This record gives sequence, C-alpha cells and structure tokens, in this order.
Amino acid sequence: MCRIFVPKTKTRHIFMADNTILNRLDGLKLKYEETGQKLTDPEVIADVKQFIQLTKEYKELEPIIETSERYRTAIANLAEAKDTLATDKDEEMREMAREMIAELEPQLAQMEEEIKLLLIPKDPQDSKNAIVEIRGGVGGEEAALFAADLFRMYSMYGEKQGWRLELTNVNQTELGGVKELSCLVKGETAYARLKHESGVHRVQRVPETESGGRIHTSTCTVAVLPQVDEVDFTLDPNDLRIDTFRASGAGGQHINKTESAIRVTHLPTGTVVECQDQRSQYKNKDRALSILRARLYQRAKEEREEAIAGQRRSQVGSGMRNERIRTYNFPQGRVTDHRIGLTLYKLDAVLNGDLDELVEGLILAEHRQQKASENEDA
Repeated sequence: MCRIFVPKTKTRHIFMADNTILNRLDGLKLKYEETGQKLTDPEVIADVKQFIQLTKEYKELEPIIETSERYRTAIANLAEAKDTLATDKDEEMREMAREMIAELEPQLAQMEEEIKLLLIPKDPQDSKNAIVEIRGGVGGEEAALFAADLFRMYSMYGEKQGWRLELTNVNQTELGGVKELSCLVKGETAYARLKHESGVHRVQRVPETESGGRIHTSTCTVAVLPQVDEVDFTLDPNDLRIDTFRASGAGGQHINKTESAIRVTHLPTGTVVECQDQRSQYKNKDRALSILRARLYQRAKEEREEAIAGQRRSQVGSGMRNERIRTYNFPQGRVTDHRIGLTLYKLDAVLNGDLDELVEGLILAEHRQQKASENEDA
C-alpha cells in the first residue's frame, strides 16, 4: 500500500484594501496639506488664536498621515509583488515575490487596524489641561502617605511629558502624608493621558509604623477632570457662596496672616472647593472657580452618558471614583491594572513616573471599546 504525504501549507491571510478607508485617508491628506499651507500665511501667523488652533489640528493629523503613507507604500509594494508572481518567468524572482507577499499581507492587515483606531473620533476634551484630585481613603495615615506617593508619581510623569504642575490645594498630615490634594496639570494631551487614572488605587505594603511586619491594604481615590472653559460651562453667580479664610499648613497651623484662601460652595449641589496655595486671594478664587466648573461639568457629563448608555460599561471602566482600578503590591514589586488585566513587575519604576506602558494600554483599550460600540450601533 502506497501512502501519499501532502505537505501542509501555511494559512495565508489574503489582504484586500478597504476603499472606504482609502477615501477617508484621501480627505484627511487634503486637509493636512491645506492646513500646512494656511500655517505659512502671514495673516494666519498674525492671528495668534487661529495660528494656535491650526497648529493643534496639524499635529493631531500627523500620526494618521504618517501611518497612511506607510500603508499606501505597502499596498503598492504588494501589488508589484503580485504582478511579478503572475507574469515573471524567472523562478527566483517569483520566489522572492512569494516571500514579499507573505510578509506584506499580515503587515497591511495590522496597519489597517491601526488606521481604523486612529480614525475613531477623539474625546473633544483630550486636548485640555487636567485637574487632578487625590484623597487618602481607607487606611488612615498609611493611606495619606500613599496619596503623597501618587502625587510624586504623577509629578515625575508630568515632568517627563514636559507638563507643568501647579498645586491648588493640599491638606497634609504631620508625617508628610496627604489627606487631600488638587493640582492643575498644564500641557498638551494632559487630560488625554491622565483621564484613565480616575478611580480607587489600592496599595499593599508594610507601613513604616507597623512593628509586627504585617502587610496592610490601604486605598486612595484619584479624580481627573478636564479644565473647562467658561464657554463650555457657565456658573451662575447666584448659585455660589464665596468665603475667605486664612491658609493653613500641616496639622492645621496657620501659614498666612491674611485671609487669602478661598472656599466656594455651589448651593444647588452642595459642591465645595477650597484653594489656598496662592498668596493672592484673586488667584485662589480663579483657581477654585476653575475646579468647581470642571467638577460640575464632569457631573453633568456622567449623568448625560448614564441616561444615554444605560447599564453599558466600557471594558476600560467608567472612571468613577468608587471603582477599584489598580493595585500596587510592594512585597511582590507588582502593579496590576484590573481594567485591562495588565500586570507589570516594575513597581519602583512606575512610582518614579514610568507610566507610559499603563497609559498607552488604557488608551488602546478605550479605542477598541469605541470601535466595538460603533460596530454595535451600525
């Protein structure tokens, strides 16, 4: 009996370019070129506001234009390889063409997925500055110390990004912990890269005050809000009560003899914001109103989204403050983000501001969720 062995062939992905995507890329390339031309117009350069807006639009288009150029080049190379395979009689050239096709087709499929993610409309708030609020939660003094660690982590990350951090309010403990703290983070993409930090951060470690060496679990809450302009959300002066008081330091000690600190209460909701970091009462009031505006805007936004989306939750998470999002385990040197199932064994690096892997993983998950939602609604 004669057996015939048929060699197994690898399953090959047959790539077909998506004309819908190509048409959208054509339109974006035209917009990119037109915007670039406008940026050289003396009248546009003289109009600072318009120049800044166009520069921002131009930079936002750069990643997708760069990816689309690579995509088109790969499509052209694939077409050439297929033509060689179909028409060239030289077997060596045909073999080279087969290898190129096998290499290019999966690359093109991956690039197309990248482009689809880049084409998803961005959160209009992504380009805004961010207001970061950190509060010690369960765990007493240990929670306050961990809140100080988180602020240091975000400060170091912000420094690496070229952002500027401005403290607006801080309530410290005598041991150097932070009961609550708020700061304004100024910089390009600050809100986009920090917004997923909202939620409950949990720490597992042996506190310095623990003589028995037992591991304690403590928590802190982080809220990240976009800095909202008056155009986006208007405050009614009749809804506000503004009080002045003396700024105080750790342990409640007065550090200012003048009443420069400001407390703003939004009467309809009972929302209270304090700001005492600046020596000027005017500056403290301006900062406090900015934070209040951001909180009320975020609250209205969440209520609106809840009404529209019902019970549907994204895999990245809603960013609500009562949602546990991340665990920092000191004995294991581990950081785990529970929303995307990402575990990194580089706790020290993360606490020193190395957040890119976490941040980019969350942004990618958000884009995938948006894409899935669009497909559901289609």
